[in-house]
Amino acid sequence: MTYVINEPCIGEKDASCTEVCPVDCIHPTPAEPGFEEAEQLYIDPEECIDCDACVEACPVDAITAEDSVPAQWQKYIAINADYYKDPK
Repeated sequence: MTYVINEPCIGEKDASCTEVCPVDCIHPTPAEPGFEEAEQLYIDPEECIDCDACVEACPVDAITAEDSVPAQWQKYIAINADYYKDPK
């Protein structure tokens, strides 16, 4: 299982989650190119270790476990994964 960043992150991009992630699987960070252009932040499903640290850090409750993503946000599972498939 992995965690997914959902719709509440759009336009928010607080980045508190990037600071607490022990495996650096949330991108783009504020220090990375593309941060300003990105609509939201994304969790790499291959790197996520399911530690839950990002969930607690997110001030807008945008992060949920993949198996708990609400029906209206199911598309964000693919959106997060696809971010890491496209060459940057």
